[in-house]
Amino acid sequence: MSEAHTDAWLQWPFLEPGHRELAADLRNWCREQPVPDPDADALATCRHWVRALGQAGWLRYCVPAGPGGVLGGMFPQLDVRSLCILRETLAQHHALADFAFAMQGLGSGAIALAGSPAQQQAYLPAVAQGHSIAAFALSEPEAGSDVAALACRAQADGPDYVLNGRKTWISNGGLADFYCVFARTGQAGADGISAFIVEAGTPGLVIESQIEVMSPHPLATLRFEDCRVPAAQRLGEVGQGFKLAMRTLDVFRTSVAAAAVGFARRALAEGLAHARQRRLFGKTLAEFQLTQAALGDAATEIDQSALLTYRAAWVRDVQQRASTLETAMAKMAATESAQRVIDRMLQLFGAQGVVHGHILERLYRDIRALRIYEGATEIQKLIISRALLRPARTG
Repeated sequence: MSEAHTDAWLQWPFLEPGHRELAADLRNWCREQPVPDPDADALATCRHWVRALGQAGWLRYCVPAGPGGVLGGMFPQLDVRSLCILRETLAQHHALADFAFAMQGLGSGAIALAGSPAQQQAYLPAVAQGHSIAAFALSEPEAGSDVAALACRAQADGPDYVLNGRKTWISNGGLADFYCVFARTGQAGADGISAFIVEAGTPGLVIESQIEVMSPHPLATLRFEDCRVPAAQRLGEVGQGFKLAMRTLDVFRTSVAAAAVGFARRALAEGLAHARQRRLFGKTLAEFQLTQAALGDAATEIDQSALLTYRAAWVRDVQQRASTLETAMAKMAATESAQRVIDRMLQLFGAQGVVHGHILERLYRDIRALRIYEGATEIQKLIISRALLRPARTG
């Protein structure tokens, strides 16, 4: 892929000069980083990336300007377009670098959105510097897509809350220094949920098991057994936890689409390079019309996904309105199309593409989870249809 075409999206009207500088600077930094061993321990690799991203200043984009963030002037708050550029670029280079960045943002996002000044100052600067690792603890064995059904309970007891229950599929589980935990403080349903900051090592917080998945990254089931947390560690008001969780996901879900775009761009770049040099029946692979069709389909799907992704980010950043509909469209389209793009490019490599450690084999495993986490594709379809069917406001 030509450099001009690769960078063409940076000139789209959704972006500003600062975004273009960010993309160029991050790309140069990524090229200087050593390629980690794909078989290295995922926890150790994530610790490495958190430190490296913190030292280089990239994690400051995860938090607002006041509590240690880089954003100010043009971007005084969390800027979703910047988050998307960072994730798209990191995903093109290494999945765990993208994961480490994303989890710092998602794991601390509730503090950035609803934390008191004291809470923000206590946690966010360390997140931005890479000194502290964050985690977002929402899902449960019986409450994944149906967040309002969560059962982990936080019972008020004098100056504290006592947590009991389990959380699962928790990214950075067993690695994090603190968890933003969503637990039931009231009646059944969305209105009975509150949020808490629970530090690793708090008595009663148990790492029940590590979960092994097809694309290795830190993932665990947590258990709370009479885990006592001071009321000062509650995030926001009692009963506002569900809304806070949804607000956090609204900010960071768009960046999942961006990561998918990054994976797809890398796959297309690898496919193009291979097609140009691989010879078959006296011609390069690129000279076959079937190859050209696959490349054309891939490039078109990537641009479609990127347009939806940066539109969703622009709606939130510039129009400053809820982008739930646009984000759902972007997340669904980008992750589904990236799966197709990577599959097509792997096919160009033939048997070589499924060898363990090959870049296409890694991308094939990396993309699959993005179609599930932070709202599976089927959930995004429901979000979109409900928005379309909602009665129009009048007056």
